[in-house]
Amino acid sequence: MKGLILAAGYGTRLYPLTLERPKTLLEVGGKTILERLLEKIEKVEACNEVYIVTNGRFYDVIDEWVSGHKYRFRVETINDKTMSNEDRLGAIGDIDLVLKLKQLKEDILIVAGDNLFEFDIVDFVSFAKKQGHLSIAFFDVKDKALARRYGIVALDRDRRVVDFVEKPQEPPSTLASTGIYYLPAGKLEKFSEYMRTANPKDAPGHFMKWMAENDKAFGFVFTEGWYDIGDLVSLGKADEEYRKDQI
Repeated sequence: MKGLILAAGYGTRLYPLTLERPKTLLEVGGKTILERLLEKIEKVEACNEVYIVTNGRFYDVIDEWVSGHKYRFRVETINDKTMSNEDRLGAIGDIDLVLKLKQLKEDILIVAGDNLFEFDIVDFVSFAKKQGHLSIAFFDVKDKALARRYGIVALDRDRRVVDFVEKPQEPPSTLASTGIYYLPAGKLEKFSEYMRTANPKDAPGHFMKWMAENDKAFGFVFTEGWYDIGDLVSLGKADEEYRKDQI
């Protein structure tokens, strides 16, 4: 199994902190977001390599950080060669880049590089392997107004995704996608098929919705903490919570 951390965004809502530093290297509770994510993935014994896809502007910064840290698996930084928020590939474009560049043929655990979570990712991987289809981790934000900011899902009694809407005005539920996905090797061709469609190639939710409609997708719902680091307020809140845990 391979891991893939999506870290090619420019973090414009976190300026000035992210003018010279990528969002994934911001510290939360004394550790960078990237370090916390890699520590989570390291618990998955089947994972033997992790790719961090970033942009041309921050490639050297992240690659230098990676060079100074050692993990059980090999970690490689990949440059998507974009230089600004205006020409970014988007998350789906970056996933496609890594799949083609590395000719991947194994299961892939995909994690957004700007969010933190407290559940045991081993449980999610076990759930996904049992399903044998695309699996997505969801967190109940318990607020319809807040749900409008995220990709929102409706699940049936078997946890199969029956509806997925990106930032809906009328959310079908309050289950928010957390940017954590598991794509089995047998479904990689479905991703290639999606890339040949005219559907949007930015937010991953577009692919998730397409998979739910054209194949199958399942939802893993967790109740432990989740922090979407999108702006200065959310960064401050996450930092405060993680520091509390250290007391």
